[in-house]
Amino acid sequence: MRTTTSLLGLALIAGCASAGAASHELVTKTVEYRHGDVVLEGYLAYEAGSERRPGVLICHEWKGHGPYVRMRAEQVARLGYVAFALDIYGKGVTAKDHVEAAKMAGMYKSDRALMRGRAKAGYDVLAGHAACDGSRIAVMGYCFGGTCSLELGRSGARVAGIASFHGDLSTPMPEDARNIKGRVIAFHGADDPFVKIEAVLAFQEEMRKAGVDWQFVSFGGAVHSFTVKEAGDDPSTGAAYNEKADRRSWDMLKGFLAGCFKG
Repeated sequence: MRTTTSLLGLALIAGCASAGAASHELVTKTVEYRHGDVVLEGYLAYEAGSERRPGVLICHEWKGHGPYVRMRAEQVARLGYVAFALDIYGKGVTAKDHVEAAKMAGMYKSDRALMRGRAKAGYDVLAGHAACDGSRIAVMGYCFGGTCSLELGRSGARVAGIASFHGDLSTPMPEDARNIKGRVIAFHGADDPFVKIEAVLAFQEEMRKAGVDWQFVSFGGAVHSFTVKEAGDDPSTGAAYNEKADRRSWDMLKGFLAGCFKG
C-alpha cells in the first residue's frame, strides 16, 4: 500500500511538471519590419504567458541574420525574457564567406549613423511588442553585433544594459559614451588578434571618462568568436570556439541581465 501511494504521488508530481512545462511553451516567429525603404526580417522568441516581461535585443555577427542569432534568441527567451534577434543587413541578405562579410560589415562600421538607425529599428519592434515591457530593455551582440550593441547605447537609446561578446570595441565617436544610460559588460578573448590591446585600452578609457557603469571580462586562452562552434577549434587562425569561455560568459550574462532588470 505504501508503494502504491508513493507511485501515485510520483505520478501526480510528474503530471504537474508536465503541465507546468506546457504552460511555458516557447513562442517563436519571424517579424518583417522596415528601416526607411529597406525591408528587414528579425526573429522573436518568448515563453507563452500573459505577463509583460523585460526584452533583450540581440545583434547578429558579421555574416548576417541566421541560425546562430536565432538560437541565442531562444536561449535568452528561456531565461524569461522577450528576445528579438534583429536584422542589420536586410531580409535574406547574408554573406557567403568572411571576405564578403568583411565588406558588408565595413559599410556599417564606416557609417555609424546607419548602424545605429538599423539597431534602433529593431529596438522599436521589440519595445512595441505586447509581451515586452518596453521600459526594460537590454541589448547584446556577437562580433559585429557587439559593435552594434555598443553603438545603440552610445546613440542614447534607453537600454538598461549592453553586453558585447568578442565585439570590435572601437568607435569613431568615443565622446558619445556619455549618452549610455545603462550598464555595460564586454566579454573579450585575451588572445584575440583582431581586437588589439590598443582598442581594449581605448574602450576602457572611453567608459571611464564617460562615467559608465562598466565591466570588462577577458578570457585567457580565448581568441575571436569564442562563443561560435562553427568557428572551429584551431586558435592559430585567430577565430575559434572555446567551450569554457562560452559557458562562463553565458553564466555571467545571466547574472548581468538579472541585475539590469532588478526591481
